[in-house]
Amino acid sequence: MNESGSVVPFIIEDKDQAEAERSGGRGIAFAEAKRMAEALVFASAAPVSSKALAERLPDGVDVRAVMEELREDYANRGVNLVRVDDHWAFRTAGDLSFLMSRDQVQQKKLSRAALEMLAVIAYHQPVTRAEIEEIRGVETSKGTLDLLLETGWVKMRGRRRTPGRPVTYGTTLEFLDHFGLEELRDLPGLDELKGAGLLSPRMPSNFSVPTPPVDPDALADDEDPLTDIDLEELGLLTPRVEDD
Repeated sequence: MNESGSVVPFIIEDKDQAEAERSGGRGIAFAEAKRMAEALVFASAAPVSSKALAERLPDGVDVRAVMEELREDYANRGVNLVRVDDHWAFRTAGDLSFLMSRDQVQQKKLSRAALEMLAVIAYHQPVTRAEIEEIRGVETSKGTLDLLLETGWVKMRGRRRTPGRPVTYGTTLEFLDHFGLEELRDLPGLDELKGAGLLSPRMPSNFSVPTPPVDPDALADDEDPLTDIDLEELGLLTPRVEDD
């Protein structure tokens, strides 16, 4: 209402009208072309050429003007619109690139001895260190066994009910997950190992691949579970301090 008491009419602008005015009066068609171009670039895995944009946008649209204004819209956002030669793509803002960096884990290949030991444990579990040595025909390095334990693919299962009560070893869920196995029975059989060239052609004719247990977590008849005392002895549990 003005001083004379008359009502001054006003118009509530909708989003498209506001966008059209901000775009220098180019009109709603220009604003819609920006939305379309934004969608095309966003959905593309590779930078989109101006030619490709021109083919998809309405006829008569100034593609360069559309993209330059869209680039201004994204100038101060976490994602920027960048031009690569005559192509357009969305990229993380340069000052935020540190958010995308990840701690890279240094990957190391297992030695042949470690791979052999892992295979013996996988197929023969539950198995003791002495049994691993007997199967491989060579002495087992403690460092190699410790490495397999550190990977999380091998675990201590229990104690064998034989003199000395040696520790038994088996594979873990992480082992199955890493090698894409649903269960131990999915381990390669004799024919698959031969086809992959993983068995020597000089293998005895009566050689057979052991059948892994159906339930790897179930203790065998000659195994005892690891007790707290066993874990303390093996350095896997902090010794308890008795109260005075």
